[in-house]
Amino acid sequence: MLKCIAIDDEPLALRQLTSYISKLPYLELVATCNNAIEAQQQLAQHPVDLIFVDINMPDLNGVDFVRTLIDRPMVIFTTAYSEYAVEGFRLDAVDYLLKPFGFADFSRAAAKANSLYELRHNQRPPHEEVPEAESADPEYISVKADYKVSLIRISDIVYLESEGEYVRMHLADNTSITPLFRLKNMETALPADRFMRVHRSYIVNLDYIRAYVRGRVYLSDTEYVPIGELYKEAFQQYIDRKFKNLEHGLPAR
Repeated sequence: MLKCIAIDDEPLALRQLTSYISKLPYLELVATCNNAIEAQQQLAQHPVDLIFVDINMPDLNGVDFVRTLIDRPMVIFTTAYSEYAVEGFRLDAVDYLLKPFGFADFSRAAAKANSLYELRHNQRPPHEEVPEAESADPEYISVKADYKVSLIRISDIVYLESEGEYVRMHLADNTSITPLFRLKNMETALPADRFMRVHRSYIVNLDYIRAYVRGRVYLSDTEYVPIGELYKEAFQQYIDRKFKNLEHGLPAR
């Protein structure tokens, strides 16, 4: 369970945060604070895993407050001013919620923090030997996009599409995220036994292949990506190796 505090100088906003936190079973609200000074005192006595902090506060704003923290917990900024997003990004905030935000946006941001917490705490100590059966690639990949760091479950990536200096990651929930990455760099970062480049502009998750025909590979009944000429042979070899073609086993008529 993530221990957290909520910091906001607006009583209504603080009540909303308190209500939202209470709805998520993996969050435990340790304290609410009306300003950053009060939060500093609270953290000195009771360290937490996550802070929800407003940026535009008197005396000490949220960004400067976070900069003062030596043992910095995870941070989710909340603010009505989008111009602070870049500063939040530079501080490696888990997320950045622009007021007014609803429970759905709050829940998504909190889920990212929870995933990051689990990822950090499930890592083995540096000296501990990893058994061969468990030496697979990490379950998540972290990417920076839209002034925040997002944790993406590798198995949720359906395919990747090159957009110049960016890569659009198409996910299993029909959403997408566009980090500043070239496709060749993403190809190196992803496990080669689970992803294949099928076109100069596309990489597909092999687990999502549903069909292929005439230079297309279908990732659902309606969604497909093209297979480039340079990649057809390698793709066909994978298909022949991985799947038995029943047509080859039919008796001659």
